[in-house]
Amino acid sequence: MLPLVLFGILLACLPFSCNSLQNQGKLLESSALLPNPCNETCGKHHIPFPFYMNSSCMSISSSFHLSCSNSSSLLLKINSETYPVIEFFPDGVLVDFPGSLSCRQYNDLNSFGKSLVRNEHFGVSVDNVIGLYDCEDSSLCRADCETVDLPGCDGSNGGGGGSLGCCYPLSDHSIWRIGQGFSVFSQFGCRGFSSWAVLRGSNSGKRGVKLEWAIPKNSSDKICSRNAEMVNATAVDGGARCACQDGYVGDGFANGTGCLQSCIKDGQEAYGSDCYIRRKDQRKFVIIAGILGPVLIVGSLVALFYLLKRPVKPGMFDTEQAYYHHTSFQKACRARLFSHHELEEATKDFEEGQKLMHSSNNGTIFAGVIGDGSHIAVHKLQCENEKDLIQALSQIEVLSTIVHRNMARLLGCCIDSGYPSLVVYEYPANGTLEEHLHQSKGQKVLDWYRRLTIAAETASVLAFLQYENSPPIFHHNLKSGCIFLDDDFTVKIAGFGLINSKFNNGYDNNIEGLRLCKNDVYDMGVVLLEIISGSNHLDSPTLALQKIRAGKLEEIIDPLLYHHEQPHSRQEQIQKIADLATRCLLFGADGKLGMIDVARELIHITKECVGADGGIVRGPALEETFSNSSLLQMISMSPDSMYIP
Repeated sequence: MLPLVLFGILLACLPFSCNSLQNQGKLLESSALLPNPCNETCGKHHIPFPFYMNSSCMSISSSFHLSCSNSSSLLLKINSETYPVIEFFPDGVLVDFPGSLSCRQYNDLNSFGKSLVRNEHFGVSVDNVIGLYDCEDSSLCRADCETVDLPGCDGSNGGGGGSLGCCYPLSDHSIWRIGQGFSVFSQFGCRGFSSWAVLRGSNSGKRGVKLEWAIPKNSSDKICSRNAEMVNATAVDGGARCACQDGYVGDGFANGTGCLQSCIKDGQEAYGSDCYIRRKDQRKFVIIAGILGPVLIVGSLVALFYLLKRPVKPGMFDTEQAYYHHTSFQKACRARLFSHHELEEATKDFEEGQKLMHSSNNGTIFAGVIGDGSHIAVHKLQCENEKDLIQALSQIEVLSTIVHRNMARLLGCCIDSGYPSLVVYEYPANGTLEEHLHQSKGQKVLDWYRRLTIAAETASVLAFLQYENSPPIFHHNLKSGCIFLDDDFTVKIAGFGLINSKFNNGYDNNIEGLRLCKNDVYDMGVVLLEIISGSNHLDSPTLALQKIRAGKLEEIIDPLLYHHEQPHSRQEQIQKIADLATRCLLFGADGKLGMIDVARELIHITKECVGADGGIVRGPALEETFSNSSLLQMISMSPDSMYIP
């Protein structure tokens, strides 16, 4: 078997087999979007499917027809309005305001109104951030989007520098709802607005209005190509688009470019026919095989001897396995590819003293320092088979696109030498919550206010991941050991459960006949108990619940909190957290208590703590703490009127 494998590898590198089709591969390298089958252009624009200009190239619907003005300006007509096209996205198109090709500081709130209401092909995307001007009522303003870099009309910074009268992200559904136009803001006395598209995972905007496009779900059963599936649109009611499955790239439509296979070849990302070995000349193949056969047999025997002598480390996977499953490593580890030797040196060969957290279901996290002095955390996953590996890489790719101040930055992963199961996070200077609570390395004792803030930030980022992303993102492995703390004790979450097959509703021993489902809400309850108990190491959540329900809470409270010396208001707060932890463990599994409810309660209790201390806020203001999520900003400002899509 081994000689045949080596023979195939050598043949893959022969000149006559490596000169495969290059046109589509080069095209994909130069652009994230493939042009439509007619390869139409207008000025700098390459027209992607399903848009078209020539009627002979019509793809799905006449709604996607474009016109080219003066061979440079691309125009999209929706009902009676015409919008200049600025840029295309896989799920939408960035357009300027109708009736003008020049940038205006103030625009009519009635723009993008009737022509988009109940439109079955276009809707205003939630990726837009708008700046409102001359508003009489400032209650609609949101502070979180003011940190985004929003360029001005002539390239000058006209956004984050403070020139915006009022900032509102459309992802905040407290005022603007999906399917509405911008005229809804006129009720607040606003007289004009500007708009920027801020894509997920980005902290900068592009001036214009992003329109999401879609097709009616019932338009055709065979509209998607092979290796593609239907995905629901966000802003178009009853709309959907075709999307290629993992391992494939393209527009996903049968009449478009379809889905091209994606793979890694010679260390580079390749597509389509480049992923296959081509044999142009069978006669030449036979001749070369006859010449090289004896050489390969000898080489194979030597290689077999080497492989038998080499020690095999457990959990190893050959990257060729993932290659044949069309996994794009570069997409998953877009930040940096680490070598296994580099991570071994950083973690002192993964020695026990470097261990930050261990989970029987999801591997181990080790602390380390790489060559440039940067502190890192290496998550060593337990991939038992190829399916686990491919799923983990897919999850890594998703996480690498999420930017949030309370998530540890994903620096990259390791895929060489058969070690694709190492994920690398940033590791802040203050260690983990577990180390501080258990005083395992002599860290500073966390006071009650800091513990509350850490709990609120943790629940808030988990709520953000679940409610602000589609599909929702779950942690699956929350522990105090994967809650990192930076210089000012701000939370940085790491250690996500990347292999979800291991989390099929696992259950713990019950109390009084109740079964406890271990999901994110359950895990949050365990963390809350640990925040209360601290250095009082609890054997199990079940024991803690028994103590709480028996009215013996003081027996599990961390002695370092000096519970009996605290004022009555502080003791009440500890009791509230204990009650919330109990509900997390008992009711999180059946949906009676969601992470959004946990975050809301923790924020309110934290504010009560600030008020009980005479209004003295230690650390950042709460509104600033949660400023990166419109959802969480909304919780802190108006919890009772919160709208969840």
